Amino acid sequence: MFKSNNPFLSDKRFLKSKSASGSEQVHEATVIGYEDTMTISGTMNKSFLMLLLLVAGAAVTWSMAYSGLNPIVPAFGGAIVGLILVIVASFKPQYSGYLAPGYAVFEGLFIGGISAIFETMYPGIVIQAVGATFVTFIVCFLLYKYEIVKVTEQFKSVVIAATLAIATYYVVSWLFSMFTSFVPVHYGNSMMSIGISVFVIIIAALNLFLDFDQIEKGAQQRLPKYMEWFGAMGLMITLVWLYVEFLRLLSKLSSRN
Repeated sequence: MFKSNNPFLSDKRFLKSKSASGSEQVHEATVIGYEDTMTISGTMNKSFLMLLLLVAGAAVTWSMAYSGLNPIVPAFGGAIVGLILVIVASFKPQYSGYLAPGYAVFEGLFIGGISAIFETMYPGIVIQAVGATFVTFIVCFLLYKYEIVKVTEQFKSVVIAATLAIATYYVVSWLFSMFTSFVPVHYGNSMMSIGISVFVIIIAALNLFLDFDQIEKGAQQRLPKYMEWFGAMGLMITLVWLYVEFLRLLSKLSSRN
């Protein structure tokens, strides 16, 4: 049973089931040809393609913002459509080859819009957030590749619990702030708020280890080829979350200067 802290990758499509004879474990969908199965290199290639599509989408709303147009509508429209595509893909992973590229483009609209807003407020913050996200990804990948950090069941449990706690806190605080005068503690630039952002970034980074492990296990199980897109989509979700959290942290630090 493989579980990922990333809700998208923790889908039952990655589970193993016993064969009729009970002598070995195979994926629910019988796979015959190796050329039609999921590979790590194929997943990473698709992740890189999705990154290019995301950057292209981001360039659209970024250019709109610097042309004097309001990027809010396409940005949040892209976020909503991206979320819908993720939900559909979680139930219909066989369509990931179409849904994953679409997610990258629409999520790019969202990323471009909020990036332009943050850049206007704090010049230079976007390149810092991009650099921090890239460095975090490389460090986590190397730590996983050389087995310096091993993804055990206890490791997964801790990360999953922390992520659920963060998600619950965000949702509850958002609802309270919508209908009351309550101001969530993670708002503003207090040391407590900065500390929360650092904690969230650490948990988001730990998600990468679980995603790497999930992709590797999927390749070992010889899952269908479309699961490369599914895995790449899950990894992109984590990277987008990590980037947004870096933007939030850097903006808090910049506002204290």
